[in-house]
Amino acid sequence: MSVITSFSSHRRTDVLVLTPWLAPIVWNDTYNLAVLNAQFHQRNVCVGITIFATKKRKMKGNSRIYTVFVPTFIETGEKYFMVGHKVNYYVFTDRVSDIPIMEMAEGRQMRVLRVPTYQRWQDVSMRRMEMLRDYSHQRFRGEVDYLVCVDVDMRFSDEVGVEILSDLFGTLHPGMYGAKREHYTYERNPQSEAYIPFDEGDFYYAGGYFGGNIEEIYKLTNFCHDAMMADKDKNIEAVWHDESYLNKYFLYHKPTKVLSPEYLWYNGFGTPAFLRRKRFLAVWKNHQEIRN
Repeated sequence: MSVITSFSSHRRTDVLVLTPWLAPIVWNDTYNLAVLNAQFHQRNVCVGITIFATKKRKMKGNSRIYTVFVPTFIETGEKYFMVGHKVNYYVFTDRVSDIPIMEMAEGRQMRVLRVPTYQRWQDVSMRRMEMLRDYSHQRFRGEVDYLVCVDVDMRFSDEVGVEILSDLFGTLHPGMYGAKREHYTYERNPQSEAYIPFDEGDFYYAGGYFGGNIEEIYKLTNFCHDAMMADKDKNIEAVWHDESYLNKYFLYHKPTKVLSPEYLWYNGFGTPAFLRRKRFLAVWKNHQEIRN
């Protein structure tokens, strides 16, 4: 199990800091970063972070090209993400020539990985699990100790460090935080492999921020991909695509750590009292500009 001895639950009484299965929920003031940094430096840990920057094509109409978000993502990552630790940025893209060469700190590097162009954005979303599975098996296990899987149309805006790392972690969806379980937007079709009944479920996790060690990421992505393909054979597409299957996996394979909404936020939600830091923010998008 990952080290959690430097976590302290007594500093926050306004939010839930432990899951029912006693995994820590990471908020500001619930951990000692200096102690954690020393532990992870001693282990000489390297962290991989994956993003997908592709031309998301539609059957009709214009397409959206997501490579425009890469520079901001990397620049803000160099300022706030795992500062002082070794990091590999893995950029999956079908437009390799659009990815700029960027300067990075010592021990940190960007790897550009070519992927196919899919016809629909839903296919890009769902095929992401397949690609993460394959690369975890073929490449990542030899290069990094942990993998952090996030969306590209985001920017780091505050410190994100080794406090997030664990064997398997998920992130509370900011749009669902505080909602009642019956209002979670799980897949409710009983015929789907992502199906979760109304009386089950612990939290609603965001599809755009999860991670863990390479073995656990392989297990998660393999389950999600196989479940998607089984549904595809039944002509079923889960309501929130890969996020629906991720939530199904976490229901029966509990994360060893859960990240609070500090780690995934949208400024349109404002700044509620419980949110003391906004660490990773959705980037405002001019969709017409992206399409062009």
